[in-house]
Amino acid sequence: MQKEKYTRFIKEKAKELGFDFCGISKAEFLEKEAPLLDIWLKKNYNGKMAYMANHFDKRLDPRLLVEGAKSVITFILNYFPEEKKSEEKEDIKISKYAYGTDYHFVIKDKLKELFAAMTVEIGEINGRVFVDSAPVMDKVWAKKSGVGWIGKHSNLINRNIGSFFFIGEIICDLELEYDGPIKDYCGTCTACLDACPTDAIVDAYVVDGSKCISYLTIELKEQIPAEFKGKMENWAFGCDICQDVCPWNRFTKPHSIQEFKMNDDLKKLGDWEEITEEIFNSVFKNSALKRTKFEGLKRNIEFLKPI
Repeated sequence: MQKEKYTRFIKEKAKELGFDFCGISKAEFLEKEAPLLDIWLKKNYNGKMAYMANHFDKRLDPRLLVEGAKSVITFILNYFPEEKKSEEKEDIKISKYAYGTDYHFVIKDKLKELFAAMTVEIGEINGRVFVDSAPVMDKVWAKKSGVGWIGKHSNLINRNIGSFFFIGEIICDLELEYDGPIKDYCGTCTACLDACPTDAIVDAYVVDGSKCISYLTIELKEQIPAEFKGKMENWAFGCDICQDVCPWNRFTKPHSIQEFKMNDDLKKLGDWEEITEEIFNSVFKNSALKRTKFEGLKRNIEFLKPI
């Protein structure tokens, strides 16, 4: 009875805080994913993201991240915007997730509030909040807890809201009622594979991260390899192509999170090539786009220029 009561409380509180879905899975070793991750790393699909090879054991077992962990609670939060920057062929484009306040802060604050409410309701809990902040295979846990399935582009897809959402977790020592995975609804569709201009989706469900435009424009700190010249379709920070073409995103509705809304300075930003460091720091003060830094954004825009 306690498990049922606690589970219901967590899911109701998640809804109250604005999360779109909450799913719960048993904290255990990811036996199926271990060899797949090993193969992916051996093929160097992580590119220069050396951190992906770190903490291999912790990445596969949440009980090594939180002592006595029994549950991985997954939350998703829609970021699909009502108002979009122009994405015509000649426009400089940025991923829609970077329009508003950096999601790390927004989701972490919500999860901390939820965790605090759990301790008030339930008592002392050993747990941690995660938002891209540790070696947690968030999409795998989301899939195991029935939040969605992992699409052929390797992003998580939810039947109700598509794939434009952020993922966060609470891993804790609380035993709860667990949700099971749902089926894969990609079917025979290959829209994402066909649309990727850099051929980063090397096979269904397998992405060579070193070829992904998001990696090239954000994670890669060196010069972008010349082989990608003319292939990046004017994406200067991140890339939404594989999500934009996914049929499941026809069901996407705009988010209602104030912090994710596009700020007025970004709305007015016209000539990206003329952007100064002062303008960059002002427009993207609280944005995830700051990850690439001013020099990185200038490098990306320069690389996009036709020969």
